[in-house]
Amino acid sequence: MRFESLPVVIIGAGPVGLAAAAHTLSQKLTPLVLEAGDRVGAGIRRWGHVRMFSPWKYNVDAVAAGVLARHGWTIPDPDDYPTGHDLVARYLEPLAGTPELGPHIRVNARVVGVSRRDHDLMKDAGRSDAPFVVRVHGPQGEEDVLAQAVIDASGTIETPGPLGATGLPALGEHAAAHRIFYGIPDVLGAHRDRYAGRRVLVVGSGHSAMNALLDLGTLAETDADVRIVWAVRRPALGRLLGGARSDQLEERGRLGQRVRELLDQGRLQLLTGFRIDRLTTTEDGIVAHSGVRSAPTVDEVIAATGFRPDWSVLSEVRLDLDPAVQAPRALAPLIDPNVHSCGTVRPHGADELKQPDGNLFVVGMKSYGRAPTFLMLTGYEQARSVVAAIAGDWEAARRVELVLPETGVCSTDSAGETGGGCCGTATAPPVAATLRSLVESSRGAATAPAPRPASGGCCG
Repeated sequence: MRFESLPVVIIGAGPVGLAAAAHTLSQKLTPLVLEAGDRVGAGIRRWGHVRMFSPWKYNVDAVAAGVLARHGWTIPDPDDYPTGHDLVARYLEPLAGTPELGPHIRVNARVVGVSRRDHDLMKDAGRSDAPFVVRVHGPQGEEDVLAQAVIDASGTIETPGPLGATGLPALGEHAAAHRIFYGIPDVLGAHRDRYAGRRVLVVGSGHSAMNALLDLGTLAETDADVRIVWAVRRPALGRLLGGARSDQLEERGRLGQRVRELLDQGRLQLLTGFRIDRLTTTEDGIVAHSGVRSAPTVDEVIAATGFRPDWSVLSEVRLDLDPAVQAPRALAPLIDPNVHSCGTVRPHGADELKQPDGNLFVVGMKSYGRAPTFLMLTGYEQARSVVAAIAGDWEAARRVELVLPETGVCSTDSAGETGGGCCGTATAPPVAATLRSLVESSRGAATAPAPRPASGGCCG
């Protein structure tokens, strides 16, 4: 069997995984998408009730749009904001159902390990000439799939961060697990009964926490018994809540603005500098502790504490990861929140994502390790660049073909920090160029190029 005849295995059938499959087909290579869930977009379905803060024009890959357009699909209103369920139903499912991509997608196929044929992690001789072995668990048992390249787009949704400020679960966290929701619950829908009339502690300072707070605030408008406590680890909010005028994604900016209104109206209690080390369960409820401080007793806890990558699947291939961010080493300095105060990152691709084992790449949310504020457009650019590299076109792989919108929500608040974008004045994204490319690709061939504006954005 010729090495080049093997498929490019893509782990995960989310937006970035399916975009990688579309780009793989455009390069005349064969993709094989392996999805652990029973449907495409399984991870997004977990937060499908949440309205995204990026409009449709930032959530569709141009090459994928070209595939869909051949079957009569047109992009929804580019300036409208989809929910997660909208994204799945109006984009991912139609894309996965096309005759181009459909035959190359397997669901209920969980990847549990990746290696090189006849080579464990230690063995050097002939390693680069050995195809990848992808171990898959499915309804029929386990099997090994050979691949010429592996793109891990599996995301991080299955590994939420714990409540404990040390990075370990807080003492008592496991015992209280039945009262803890990790992520963004559907407070106003499927999970309404869980939170109606309850005292709720929301832990976290990112967009997920803000969404949960706003939904609880809406519930409290008609349910006077709802009590909301918000705990953040930082000593002060500072610029955390940002604002629409300092964020080029307006809906993202409005999240902080609306949470600020809840605070100003006294509709939630804020605990700053609250680093949870233990939880105690009493007859009256759950109490979170931070040293000698204690939060009010609550009935439920929402842990909006982020997600982590699970690298165990790649434990038998060679990785070069930053020890703190847990992202590819070359990418980590661009996204480390200890270095960059704002979530925007300049465009990057195969050079920053490549691993010591050639033709092995991690894309999408997982590529960011523990860093926050990943935008879907970033993943699409990663997919384009990575597939070009696998096809041997490193000139295309190294082109910068994307500018991302600045964020007004900052993760650190340095003394003397002034307005403007991250690391300097914000450069507005070429929205018209991006949208024009999507429209043109939807009218043309599936291989239409992604947007190619001049470089800019955060620090770029």
